[in-house]
Amino acid sequence: MITMKKLLGATALVAGLALGTAHAEALRWGAQNDILTLDPHSQNHATTNAILMHTYEGLTRYGKDYKIEPSLATSWQQTSPTQWRFNLRKGVTFHDGSPFTADDVIFSLERIKQPQGTMQIYVTGIKEIKKVDDHTIDLVLEAPVPILLRNIIDFRIMSRGWAGKNKSEKVQDYKAREDTFASRNTNGTGPYIINGWSPDQRIVMSDNTKWWGKKDGNVDRVSYTPIKADATRVAALLSGEIDMVTDLPTQDVARLKQNANLKVVEGHEVRTIFIGLDQHNNELAYSDVKGKNPFKDVKVRRALNMAVDRAAIQRTIMRGLSLPASIMVAPGVNGWTKEADAIKPADPEGAKKLLAEAGYPNGFEFTLDCPNNRYVNDEEICQALVGMWARAGMKVKLNAMPFANFIPKIQKHETSAYMLGWGVATYDALYTLQSLIRTKTTGADGNFNLGRINDPKLDAIIDASKTETDIAKRDALLREGLKITSDNAYYIPIHHQVRPWAMKKNVTTVHRSDDRPEARFTSVGGN
Repeated sequence: MITMKKLLGATALVAGLALGTAHAEALRWGAQNDILTLDPHSQNHATTNAILMHTYEGLTRYGKDYKIEPSLATSWQQTSPTQWRFNLRKGVTFHDGSPFTADDVIFSLERIKQPQGTMQIYVTGIKEIKKVDDHTIDLVLEAPVPILLRNIIDFRIMSRGWAGKNKSEKVQDYKAREDTFASRNTNGTGPYIINGWSPDQRIVMSDNTKWWGKKDGNVDRVSYTPIKADATRVAALLSGEIDMVTDLPTQDVARLKQNANLKVVEGHEVRTIFIGLDQHNNELAYSDVKGKNPFKDVKVRRALNMAVDRAAIQRTIMRGLSLPASIMVAPGVNGWTKEADAIKPADPEGAKKLLAEAGYPNGFEFTLDCPNNRYVNDEEICQALVGMWARAGMKVKLNAMPFANFIPKIQKHETSAYMLGWGVATYDALYTLQSLIRTKTTGADGNFNLGRINDPKLDAIIDASKTETDIAKRDALLREGLKITSDNAYYIPIHHQVRPWAMKKNVTTVHRSDDRPEARFTSVGGN
């Protein structure tokens, strides 16, 4: 990866740029975890996407109010149920100075569809892109895609010429720990240029003075620092070493709200924290059960679900900063309803009874894989689950590790049970149903169905919701898909995250429920 020497050089470059820019301001941003890669088509990981969206752009984007607005496309129209024409923005250049054209969009579609990446969901249903001219393209669909304009927001456009020159036509295979030029360097069209990345230390960005757009803030330099330890992260904010923290330890929120030099902005995040279970292997790995897989039995899955005391997790571990969950999407996501998401009290005795009916009167042993630097209080939640399941007679071993080690492990199915969080970038439940629950086939279908759930009836509902254009019918399909998932305990939802951000008084930004701070909406300075 990029060396510290190069990073320091990049920092000096950013400082030099600032001297010649009127009213330029730096934003020093700290959070819990690092990005996984600089390849925009490799990993569908929220922090990675949040950083890369500053340098790589899509055809569309969200405005401050989450309404879809033009980005690299200036306008579009649906010419038939399965074809859209997009007019591309003229005069746009990549950071290396090369022009942006239709060829780059066509190349990026071919690239993002490669199976070693996990970003295919953002081009769901796109069969091909036809070039009309250098700044006009036709998106040809396999069938109608009712949320096409939301999907393609995270379809990031790369330079065809740059990728070819640097032997980066292929998407990085992160699961195999592959290292490529595109996983270490960037060349986008966005408002910020990534000057350096020193993994687990810092990412440095500077202003793209040739950007086609206009910022709503005054931030021209960004320094992002991953700080795993809660106390260290808060201390850096209090000392003035960083300006903003977006991963606040729950135990410090009340205290930080009382600090006259800081302000806290908050809101719920459209991210659900859950437990996934291996429902594929005939013998459960990392377990004392031999010759069979208890997680294939719905009674066992329901027992684990019943034993979880979500109210206790909210009260003691999250200090009120969570929304206990019964379904796999959060408020604000199309398909969510209050009735479906109502939780029931924990019932360890009922869980014991179900386990006995399933043939496990004394429970059994399995291993829970858990990240320890990705989600709010992730390891602490997993520790609590171990205790809750013990009250139902289960014997669970906790295996906690950094997210960079955790994600390739579970993507290779080297797990029997795991914690994961899923944010809904499109604000539509299909994003969750298609990625996490649909049977794994090709492309985006089931690309994070790591427990390998296989339910043909549910698959049919999910597939129907991909193409249904009648809003009422489609919403009913989404709700039915979520209900079937819940009734069968295919996953064990824990809660939806609430996400407070803390910052110096002189920092102004827009709180985002997708947990993606945008430097273009941020100002530093003044009172």
